[in-house]
Amino acid sequence: MNPKELLAILETAAKLKIQTRHNWTEGERKESVADHSWRIALLAMLLDGIPEFRDVDLNRVIRMCLIHDLGEAFTGDIPTFEKTEADGEREDDIFQRWIDGFPSPQREEWQALFKEMQAQQTPEARIYKSLDKLEAVIAHDEAGTSHWLPLEYELQYSYAVEQTRFSPFLTELREEMDRLTDRVIAQKDGQEN
Repeated sequence: MNPKELLAILETAAKLKIQTRHNWTEGERKESVADHSWRIALLAMLLDGIPEFRDVDLNRVIRMCLIHDLGEAFTGDIPTFEKTEADGEREDDIFQRWIDGFPSPQREEWQALFKEMQAQQTPEARIYKSLDKLEAVIAHDEAGTSHWLPLEYELQYSYAVEQTRFSPFLTELREEMDRLTDRVIAQKDGQEN
């Protein structure tokens, strides 16, 4: 990869810094896709040292986390409860075509990561997908209920449950997040000071 190619990729990726998501931050600004991607990579890094993940390539998980939403640089973010299968296919197709234009060896690495992420057969891919969904729940709790849609009250408890089921640690984390959601909702309802 030459410097010009590297800069072109970074220019596209930079769009995620201004591409907003459905969620808000604590500071009452819209969360960016880059905010989300950075934090799921941080979540992956925090799994290091947990015995359950000793045989997992967490560096690979971090890489998946960092690239997983780059297709949204082209399509924008569509909230999960509005995103159709056709939307997902369009995003994946655009992302695939973009990385097909990368120079070697980055093209082959990103193609392999993308294929693995889509197949959801490896522990690494399953962990990345779990963290992607878990971070959304955490972010919603942190922002508070002022911007939640009515359907998000249920979604806070059901989102990521299926994806974390394979992992005792991630299941325990999801259960702890439910307790956090309980507190956030109770605070909104004036039941907690």
